[in-house]
Amino acid sequence: MSHTHRQTLTALLALALWPAAAGAQTIGLNTISNIAKSDPLIISGAIGTQNTYYHSSIGAGYRSPWSNSFYANLNISVYGISMPFAFYYGNNNTSWSFPHISFHIDPTYKNWRGHFGRSNMALSPYIMNMSFSGVGLEYNSQKWRFGAFYGQLRNAINDDPTDPSARSPQYRRMGWGLKVGYGSSRDYIDVSFLRAYDRLNSVDEYWQERIRPQENIAIAVKAGLGVTKWLSLRGNLAFSAFTSDTQSPKLEDTVHDPWAAAFDAKYTSLMRIAGDISANITLPNFNTSVFYRMVQPDYTTLGMYYTSNNYQSLGVNVSTTLLKKIALSATFSGQEDNITRKQLYTTRGFVYSANASTNLSQNLNLSVGYNGYRQVQSGCKAPVNDTTRVNRIMHSLYITPSYTIGGEILDHAISLSASYNQNKDLNRFASGQSDVKTLAAGITYSLGVKPWEMDFTTSLSHQQSDGYNTRYTTDVLSLSTGRSFLKEKNLSTSATVSLCYNDVQDRQRMLSLGGYVSAGYTLAKVHVFSLNAGVNKYSDTNITSFDESRGTTEITVSLNYAYTFSLLHLKRKAKEKSSTPE
Repeated sequence: MSHTHRQTLTALLALALWPAAAGAQTIGLNTISNIAKSDPLIISGAIGTQNTYYHSSIGAGYRSPWSNSFYANLNISVYGISMPFAFYYGNNNTSWSFPHISFHIDPTYKNWRGHFGRSNMALSPYIMNMSFSGVGLEYNSQKWRFGAFYGQLRNAINDDPTDPSARSPQYRRMGWGLKVGYGSSRDYIDVSFLRAYDRLNSVDEYWQERIRPQENIAIAVKAGLGVTKWLSLRGNLAFSAFTSDTQSPKLEDTVHDPWAAAFDAKYTSLMRIAGDISANITLPNFNTSVFYRMVQPDYTTLGMYYTSNNYQSLGVNVSTTLLKKIALSATFSGQEDNITRKQLYTTRGFVYSANASTNLSQNLNLSVGYNGYRQVQSGCKAPVNDTTRVNRIMHSLYITPSYTIGGEILDHAISLSASYNQNKDLNRFASGQSDVKTLAAGITYSLGVKPWEMDFTTSLSHQQSDGYNTRYTTDVLSLSTGRSFLKEKNLSTSATVSLCYNDVQDRQRMLSLGGYVSAGYTLAKVHVFSLNAGVNKYSDTNITSFDESRGTTEITVSLNYAYTFSLLHLKRKAKEKSSTPE
């Protein structure tokens, strides 16, 4: 690396570490070796304009007849670090976009990997799934694994309390974690630890009275065991001690507290458990898995953006292949809340599905499937009111056959699709206002004419939805085609015609006809011109309540231009091979 290149890199790193007041920009490197592999400097960008004309036979009350915009983008890349800038002007509105700086670098050496800046480190899925801004170190070999990090989990929000539009405040959250593991992908054990806490002085005293600082520690164990060649066991177990208010009084008697050495138990502290276990069977052409998952009520960890809790679930997954052509899969699982039986009601949900796909021949494919969901509610601390009891079922059934034929002159492809969906309230006192049944079917045919280098596609679809005293029907017929011209195929055209009929029972019947054409031309690989035009005609076809005002014609024409450029490109020098040792 030359002296000039080193100066450029030094200046860039100084900019990346500049405080937030200097601007905000995202700069990231996977490894330090990316710097040596990347070109020293690339400056590129694009400018363009979009111009649209719109006309409606009933006037332009909701849309301007003319719309014009101009944009410009500039990207500066220094040793693989990209810094984009953007400008946009349209309809008397102007906006600028600048890079946001958040430095991160992940150097690697043999089995070691470091983290500096905004990074991620995989811990147990029950205690952490968010990134951090700080430092970290990982070691991974064939058998041993180790990792540690320290940094900021989230920024503080400390807007002026007198500002009417002030954002919801939040404390700066810090955290550190450890992980250690041993074993292979089949037999292993991993232990993770997380300590996270809010910094009290990171927000104004006014906000401190309205939001409370939090803290927690969590430890998790992940293990796997290959019992036999075809049977394996997997499991996760996590413990989290969480305090919702670190300013609350401390518990006086902590003799029997196992966390006392690392965690100050308060009157607002809770210790909860989460985990799962699964048994997996793998045989030739057959796989199955049985799993159980449980998360206690109020289970919380500050290393996760959101955590569902107070539920347990049990399920099974099965997949197999028959005759080397038919792939089958099925899933069933049940879940319920109110684990501790302290809620007034208990809600249970059941998910089940079955799917099959096959290649009946080289040209014929078929897929069918069913998905269902059942939700029921029962009483616990209080009896359920029969008129408000949750008792709902949903069904979804689909089938999609397809057939293709390839030839020297013509290519044919035809596909069918049909689906049925039902959402029904089974409560005997329900009025059926939320019940919906939907039937949809469609057919698509594509014709490829090789001598013309053109494709023609036509499709017909029908959908009918039946709800509470309402039936909605939609039928759509469309035809489209496209082709590229000239020697370099830099002139492309396409056209589409569609006819749509909508019928709302006893309310409205509308027929619409639309036509769209587009053309694009690329000049010298950097200039792109495009023209798009469309016409839509809407007509009221309800004879009993004809409304002439519903007959509308809309015309839209858009002319666009874009130019991409490269102002400067300094390429890295390839290393010269030398036969003489230095």
